[in-house]
Amino acid sequence: MAEEPITAPEKPANEAADVQKAGRGGMFVLAAKVFFQLVGFAQQALLPAALGLAGYGAFARVSAPSNVVSNVVVFGFTQGVSRTVAGAGEKEQQAFRAAYRVHLVTGLVMALGFAAAAPLIAGFQKAPHILAPLLVMAGLILVYGAYAPLVGYLNGKGQFARQATLDMVAATLRTAGLVGLGYLFRTRGESGVLGSVVGAVLAAIVVCTIALVWTGTGRADTGPSDPRVPQAKAYLIGLVPVMLAQLFTSALMQADISVLGHYLSTGADAAHALDATVDAKKVSDEWVGVYRGCQLFAFLPYQLLFSVTQVLFPMLAKAKKEGDAKAVERLVSRGARLGAVVLGLFASVVVTLPSSLLGFVYGKDVAARGGDALRVLALGQAAFAMLGLATTVLVSLGRERKAMALTAIALVLTLTATGLAVGNAALGGPQLLSSAVATSVSLVVAALAGTAVVRGEAGSFVPAKTAIRVFGTLIALALVGRFVPTLGKPLTVVACASVVLVYLVVLVVTRELGADDVATIKGVLGRKKAA
Repeated sequence: MAEEPITAPEKPANEAADVQKAGRGGMFVLAAKVFFQLVGFAQQALLPAALGLAGYGAFARVSAPSNVVSNVVVFGFTQGVSRTVAGAGEKEQQAFRAAYRVHLVTGLVMALGFAAAAPLIAGFQKAPHILAPLLVMAGLILVYGAYAPLVGYLNGKGQFARQATLDMVAATLRTAGLVGLGYLFRTRGESGVLGSVVGAVLAAIVVCTIALVWTGTGRADTGPSDPRVPQAKAYLIGLVPVMLAQLFTSALMQADISVLGHYLSTGADAAHALDATVDAKKVSDEWVGVYRGCQLFAFLPYQLLFSVTQVLFPMLAKAKKEGDAKAVERLVSRGARLGAVVLGLFASVVVTLPSSLLGFVYGKDVAARGGDALRVLALGQAAFAMLGLATTVLVSLGRERKAMALTAIALVLTLTATGLAVGNAALGGPQLLSSAVATSVSLVVAALAGTAVVRGEAGSFVPAKTAIRVFGTLIALALVGRFVPTLGKPLTVVACASVVLVYLVVLVVTRELGADDVATIKGVLGRKKAA
């Protein structure tokens, strides 16, 4: 299950108590986030062993479209209820009940819509064997529709320990269900992919039950109308922009693998027509699995960047509201610069050692087939992370529509470019590389557009010298990495540490990093400790 956003109540009753509570909550949330990342990484490493590479690819075909919808449900529903409960005061139970009813109906509609679209998705992928798992995934979306509002209630109440506990329990049970039932089904001659999605649904039901015990469903409002208790229509209208924004972002993250899957099936069918011994289903699913492995590492810098940079803009909206243009410019410049440096730190390892990283988790076969694609895709996802940073700034400044437009444009560019590039490439490795190149070029263009928009709104973004130093270093490391052979697991660990050291030394030598940065980091750590 996707991670829920963490937001604090908007109107604390006691400032000092709220700071202490937020500090403790931050520790719980950080622990849950780290645990979530580790378990998710382990999940992706275990699934190919449980399902086989082809089964892993088929599961990726199922999870890509379902994740788009489930992320919208989790993020939108959690955020909507959290804000409502946080601002309801003594009417929180009534507000929660009113919001929860809206979400239950909305979740049901979205689940039914996904079920109705399942045959179309399987048809587009030219993979009829994923239809049954897709239909089961509709059930998972339904459960998320009931579960996410409960997490939103805990978040709005500031019960971060319980929220973090649910996150960790959900990650553990989901992994056990995906891997355990997937393996069980496969060893008994059934579809391992079907077993995995059934395991995911069962895990979600268990976690939802725990959450219900902790939260209940609120109380009906029997008194006079109160503006703090939302009306269904107005509440839903207010929820739509949040869900649309998440829809575009989630779809952008899954666009390339969905288009690639279509053309891999087309190419495999053509190969089967020429040689009947070619198993078109297995061939296409295996290559999708290889690309999913590439995505796992390519997305890491994006995910880790926002674990760090979300703390950099808490005062941005306030400065904008107070009309302090210089403060806005300063906050954006400092935050974006540090975000770019941190992004480069994570991405440097991936662009330098793509084959070794793939081999560390998936084995030599995947490393040989996906190394080139991962190196390119990692550069593209670095651009995606900067686009995400730009949209975060725009949302903080109250420019949600511009942020949404940028993401929508990036989605259209990626879909178009990937379709044109992959459709003309040879089956297998060339298609993966074409997809990575097309996706990366599209994301770079979108990131440049985002940079221009943020500069127009805030007067600053990533300083030009920082961008040249960081991304110049990444490109240089990517070129050097072409001459690094696939390393064994012990050497890969040593090489990762060495690449990080080289990256930091280059930034120190070029005077991108200095004493001021150390002081800034100490200051941030000091404030967190004081909290």
